[in-house]
Amino acid sequence: MTSVATTEAAPARVTGAAPWVFVFAVFASAALVFLAEPMIARMVLPALGGSPAIWNTSLAFFQVALLTGYGYAHVLQRLGSVRMQMAVHVAVLALAALVLPLRVSDLLGAPWEQAPALWLAATLALSIGPPFAVLSATAPLLQAWAARLYPTPPGGRDAYALYAASNLGSLLALAAYPMLVEPLLGLHAQALWWSLAYGGFALLLAALAVTARHAPPSPVADAEPIEAAPPSTWRQRLTWMLLAAAPASLLAGVTAHITADVASAPFLWVIPLELYLLTFVIAFVGKARVPPTWLLLLQLIAVAGALVLVSDLDTPWPEQLAGQLSAFFLTAMLCHQTLAARRPPVGRLTEFYLWMSLGGVLGGSFNAFIAPVIFDEVWEYPIVLVLACLARPTGGRPLTIWQTGFLAAGLVWPIPLLIPRLPIPDEVRSALLLVPAVMALMLHQRRLAVVGLLAMIALASEVNGMGRYREHHRSFFGVAHITEQSTEALGTIRTMVHGTTLHGAQALSEEKECQPTTYYAPHALIGQVFATEQARRPGMRIAAVGLGAGTVAAFVRPTDSMRFFEIDPVVGRIAFDPSKFSFVKGCAKGPVDLVLGDARVSLTREPASSYDLMLVDAFSSDSVPTHLLTTEALRLYLSRLKPDGVLVLHLSNRNLALSGPAAATAKAAGATARVGMHWTTAETVYYVEASGVALLVARNPAALEAYNGLTDWTPPQTHSRPWTDDYTNVWGAMIDHFRSLY
Repeated sequence: MTSVATTEAAPARVTGAAPWVFVFAVFASAALVFLAEPMIARMVLPALGGSPAIWNTSLAFFQVALLTGYGYAHVLQRLGSVRMQMAVHVAVLALAALVLPLRVSDLLGAPWEQAPALWLAATLALSIGPPFAVLSATAPLLQAWAARLYPTPPGGRDAYALYAASNLGSLLALAAYPMLVEPLLGLHAQALWWSLAYGGFALLLAALAVTARHAPPSPVADAEPIEAAPPSTWRQRLTWMLLAAAPASLLAGVTAHITADVASAPFLWVIPLELYLLTFVIAFVGKARVPPTWLLLLQLIAVAGALVLVSDLDTPWPEQLAGQLSAFFLTAMLCHQTLAARRPPVGRLTEFYLWMSLGGVLGGSFNAFIAPVIFDEVWEYPIVLVLACLARPTGGRPLTIWQTGFLAAGLVWPIPLLIPRLPIPDEVRSALLLVPAVMALMLHQRRLAVVGLLAMIALASEVNGMGRYREHHRSFFGVAHITEQSTEALGTIRTMVHGTTLHGAQALSEEKECQPTTYYAPHALIGQVFATEQARRPGMRIAAVGLGAGTVAAFVRPTDSMRFFEIDPVVGRIAFDPSKFSFVKGCAKGPVDLVLGDARVSLTREPASSYDLMLVDAFSSDSVPTHLLTTEALRLYLSRLKPDGVLVLHLSNRNLALSGPAAATAKAAGATARVGMHWTTAETVYYVEASGVALLVARNPAALEAYNGLTDWTPPQTHSRPWTDDYTNVWGAMIDHFRSLY
């Protein structure tokens, strides 16, 4: 390793911009980047619904754009003069501004049904690619310029410390978006202010360039003051890439897992990304070092626990969330600390960031584009969690006979769990998985032994967990599980589940197979609506947004017709396959058909005033498609209803209080509404009948008079601000929900 200074004397310094200006500029560029990420994802949401895959695919695109920016920064270093580099970069910033103000490009048309992820990535590239890439390049460029204009004094911090400022700006901006920016500003205003901030940042960089240009001539300013670092080896480059790839993959993996299998809180992806950025701040704020013993032990305990929990969905979601995020944070910290310890001299700074960003691209792209094709479950998360432990240091000595015995015991003991659907009590299962976990702790200094034992825990846990399901169907929009179980009330039932969200349950006995269940039971809210509307209409045209297992089709009479609007083609294939569920093809007495695609886009092609009843049942899924609950959306729904038609919004959700915003939105759309709340007793079997929250909406107040005598339906009282395509406040709905609990 060579020194960053060429002499023992204090290095010459450039007069002009102070070093703190570089810190501020790095901070600002990173903040702009991470404000843009959720903002543009929010803008593209209406085209693809609320799938967690939207965020993971967006992350993969942002990592590609980051790589592009870092590659540009690395090439720009070939210009010998800092002043020339600054001038070129300011010009590129100006050229990238041609795509502003920030908006979603419509050049590619509607999403590609067979490749929604590729459509999303291409649309993001056209919408924000140039300014995002050039902003991403700014952080390494400023660090390289600072290293040359303000060389590190002996014993002082080097330019890598600016990387911590970059990630701190990213972290704060990301936290501010859901808590401050979105609740206070409409989407149009957000885009406008961001575009203006981009212009202000370009002016700041131009001022820095002018300052450097007018500085007195100095060998520091225009010549290379840093000793030429030795060329990087391919082993070093691959190590940088892999150490960056693992945390990037884990970021996407843990986000997909906790949003689909732990809790359905929107913006839950913010927490993993915040932790991911925090590990960079900690790792690069000072001189990186080999992780201390406490970090290695805590990381091992957390990973073992997370692998056990990954398929144990009976554990309460707060414990699940804490376990998974702890394992992710400590493992990302391990990788990034090791990465920081292996960083080259600042003469190779941009090359280091280039390979590091390439690793981020590979890790994120693996989860977004490859894993959904090769895995029918979210296997990528536990696999990478185990492989990331290869970043742990090793003792290097051969195993003793006792250690070999411990390793063998840990690998052999959980074998019964590898037999799918073997009835193993939870207590026995936990004991079988505890043995390899304990053995891993005893062998914590043996890297390969630890990886082998953790792999056994992951495999045993996943295989045992998969025994709960008969089938798995994965698409861009999530994983649909189908399973069967015995109940006292309905006998054997077949269910469809997305993560922890039940999307339909059907009794398999001939006498009960057409009985509507859960939220659609005759005495539940949706059952009440169908009974009331069918009592006053001899025949109905019905629209249903959201398909699930197609349970609601059981209400269709011979004189009725129903059209489902569903965004996920896999769900469509399952619900319309009578060998899986027969609500649609078997129980429905009238015609039922399906329109694939986002409901708002599809409904624009439907004739006006064509439906008697419309059910929008898309708010109990793992991610809430907020664009289906805006004033513009409700006006569209109402325009497709007949003058005396009724719209019912099913708003049941475990983490959001949606009835207030929905009622305010209905009022803003010029409609009349009734709030429905139905609560079952402790003795009620969930599969037979479920509690729920819904909102009835109609253009004509007379259409809701039939519900005045029903105790579950009351006039709404809300002080919420209406949601629009320009403004939603999911964070506020989440806070309102938790306030209601306490």
